[in-house]
Amino acid sequence: MSLWTLETLAAAAQGRLVGAAPQTSVGGISIDTRTLQPGDAFFAIAGVSMDGHRFVGAALDKGAAAAVVSQGEAAPAVMVPDVLGALERVGIAARGRLAPDVPVVAVTGSVGKTGTKEMLRLAFGAGTHAAAASYNNHWGVPLTLARTPADASAGIFEIGMNHAGEITPLTKMVRPTIAIVTTVGAAHLEFFPSVEAIADAKAEIFLGLEPGGTAIIPADNPHFERLRAAAEQAGARIVTFAGEGADIVLTAFDPVGGRAEAAVFGAPVSFTVRGGAHIARNALAVLGALHAAGRPLVDIAALDAWQAPKGRGRRVRLAAGSGEIVLLDEAYNANPASMEAAIGMLRDTPATRRVAILGDMLELGDDSADLHRGLAPFLIEADARIVHTVGPMMTHLAQSLPASMRGTHAPDVGALAAALPALEPGDAVLVKGSNAMGLTRIVEAVEARFGQEAS
Repeated sequence: MSLWTLETLAAAAQGRLVGAAPQTSVGGISIDTRTLQPGDAFFAIAGVSMDGHRFVGAALDKGAAAAVVSQGEAAPAVMVPDVLGALERVGIAARGRLAPDVPVVAVTGSVGKTGTKEMLRLAFGAGTHAAAASYNNHWGVPLTLARTPADASAGIFEIGMNHAGEITPLTKMVRPTIAIVTTVGAAHLEFFPSVEAIADAKAEIFLGLEPGGTAIIPADNPHFERLRAAAEQAGARIVTFAGEGADIVLTAFDPVGGRAEAAVFGAPVSFTVRGGAHIARNALAVLGALHAAGRPLVDIAALDAWQAPKGRGRRVRLAAGSGEIVLLDEAYNANPASMEAAIGMLRDTPATRRVAILGDMLELGDDSADLHRGLAPFLIEADARIVHTVGPMMTHLAQSLPASMRGTHAPDVGALAAALPALEPGDAVLVKGSNAMGLTRIVEAVEARFGQEAS
């Protein structure tokens, strides 16, 4: 099915067709020749370290319908003054094609954006459009919008930030009918004076809400009242989840089998979701979105098929001798809130021994040392038997732990990978750190050592 024609794409981009047949079908939008498919339009975005114009020839050789460019003499092409600006205009045009009754959900938060986005995709079902990956920044959001089919039955968008003011233009492009804040925590503190300022930045998502839109906010967060005030100021209908007195609450959860019970405005709902209690908690926001959109709450049953993305709470059972090791892969990112949630998942995982391999949490500013030390009580409460640490800031955690819990400390992931700690049948192993710490290497090394998933 055609997403655009070159004529409609050029009109949306406010560009000029060069050497192209106007009625040529455009099947997709690409900014990366490695994943480009024949019939895609290639947007030659200029990044910090790479200019997409260098790859225009490769894109056309791979069968691109046209290249969207601001320079050169390529053909077929759409000539525009600025390629990223053109992508934004195409995204806005795509949003404008959706019928007024189509639910459009935008998700932000310090933790859980991508997992919640994927749960929403499943719950809203066939015909739902959502980003293929964690496309939540100044190019990822317009790219996801530009790829939205005109006949989509729902749209799900993830919006991220690490500076104040970044969410506002993105939510105004998306124009959500439902806006979710999963939680607010101490992430990117290097760029903010306080966690309250982070809450204000997350609350920017409400500024794009369509008239009559719904704000779904976490009642269990210390900054709940701040979020609620921002949502009220934006004129939103407010739905609360998690925490005492919320509209949507988790009434029971089995962390082993994943069976959950919830109450949605008093109505009981049952579902199953893989992952820890923090995943089940985020599923409450999904129930809120279904309720706000007038969709059947039984659609939450689709979460039976949900699996945590790689590096974001993926649970892998690995054969180890006559037993198994449970690997909790949280290597993609880390901040104090997500660390606490991941350690809680380790605590709730049945095991003979619980092991944590933790890397630095980055972008925490002057409070970084204290925030790393502050993880110690959670690890002690989780009965972690040994904690291996990676990076200069994690020395503060290691020094705060009882001597019996201290494992290997390495300055970087390469040093730890070279002396990978011993693991035993019956272990549950949590691997978590900021993405730049590279703990994915540890996850891969553990998987390679044991070779196969347990049956």
